[in-house]
Amino acid sequence: MNIVILGAGQAAASLAAKLRALGHAGPVTVIGDEPAPPYQRPPLSKAYLLGQMDLDRLTLRGPDWWAEQGIALHLGERAVAIDRARRVVVTDRGEYPWDALALTLGASPRRLPAAMGGALPGVHVVRNLADIAGLQPALTAGRRLVVIGGGYIGLEAAAVARKLGLEVTLVEAAPRILGRVAAPETAAMIRDLHRRHGVEIIEGVGIARITGDAAVEGVELADGRLLPADLVICGIGITPETALAEAAGLAIDNGIATDAQGRTSDPGIWAAGDCASFLTAGGRLRLESVGNAIDMAEAVAANMLGAGTDYVPKPWFWSDQFDAKLQIAGLNLGYDRVVTRPGSVWYYRDGRLIAVDALNDARAYMIGKRLIEAGKSPSPETLAEAPDLKALL
Repeated sequence: MNIVILGAGQAAASLAAKLRALGHAGPVTVIGDEPAPPYQRPPLSKAYLLGQMDLDRLTLRGPDWWAEQGIALHLGERAVAIDRARRVVVTDRGEYPWDALALTLGASPRRLPAAMGGALPGVHVVRNLADIAGLQPALTAGRRLVVIGGGYIGLEAAAVARKLGLEVTLVEAAPRILGRVAAPETAAMIRDLHRRHGVEIIEGVGIARITGDAAVEGVELADGRLLPADLVICGIGITPETALAEAAGLAIDNGIATDAQGRTSDPGIWAAGDCASFLTAGGRLRLESVGNAIDMAEAVAANMLGAGTDYVPKPWFWSDQFDAKLQIAGLNLGYDRVVTRPGSVWYYRDGRLIAVDALNDARAYMIGKRLIEAGKSPSPETLAEAPDLKALL
């Protein structure tokens, strides 16, 4: 069976490796539009942006590994069409026939429209190596940075910029930072962390436009305030890459829609990672995380080879900001109660533990993760009063 993997990020590397580990001996081809081989994205907004990590450490597998595994890596090559009738991927350099196709296309950063100044020189996003290459030289001490968006990417970029000596203001249009992803209690810990390090945080105010003629000069807020700025970072979320799949007539639903095993509406085409939404017992889900990219890709690899097993996610996430590590286990979707302990926030839905956020508390994270994955749920009262979390196991 000739397998082609379209997209060359974390999910692609994991899928290709798993195919070989499971004994697939047929051709495997990975096609990606970036010039670099598959690399880790999370450090881009953390250690790599700070200059504490080089490209070698960022890269997932060395060139020798791809050669040893007999996996053809086509980099800097852009796919332009998926021809389902002929079972061929068309790129800007040629055509690749497939017996089975996996789409690991990732996601693109949302940008502010040009009419709002989103295309001005000095406006940056943080998603790939090229973005960082453009941003790094601009991060010099004393310059004024405005970060638009109070999610993890925006907060991580703000933390790096403060460490490098920039003056940083972060603007979040929603009532508070981390509004989509964390409880107010977790947001309060992170807000306090940033303010202690000198980041100004403005919440509940939208952006009117980014000002400037030849380059960024400032950010005008919806309430009329003007923030002077030498550069702007937009951290306003990502959009799953679905254009190729949509043009090929595949079903789209908050990403490329797959069944519980990772199969798209075409039985010969599969999808995994940030670009894919999959069926779970609780409904359709799309997860933006390294953990999901790895785990779903490995599940899809097994299913491409006939395993026939549903993918059951075990979500985990993390974020490094200043000297703090936020670790998250589980999914807090639909939570109706939180229990706070020093350094951790525990989420309940209908009396069951579903997620935990732990700030500089690896013990709480590990115990919470084990409880959630084992389906164990101490009562909120027991959790709140437990002198030692380990007793909960």
